[in-house]
Amino acid sequence: MSADSKRIKVTLVRSLSGRIKAHQACARGLGLRRMHHTVEVIDTPENRGMVNKIHYLLRVEEA
Repeated sequence: MSADSKRIKVTLVRSLSGRIKAHQACARGLGLRRMHHTVEVIDTPENRGMVNKIHYLLRVEEA
């Protein structure tokens, strides 16, 4: 990972309980463990795909 790689801040703002298993897996894949947990991830197509899939559960900011 280079120093200039772009990062995004992702925060889980809605609960994962009762969600589709694939959506829960996307949240875990991004490193989100609980409500209001924020993580910084590298802005790659793979991570963007996971963010797009569960966009309704997240708040996304440029880091």
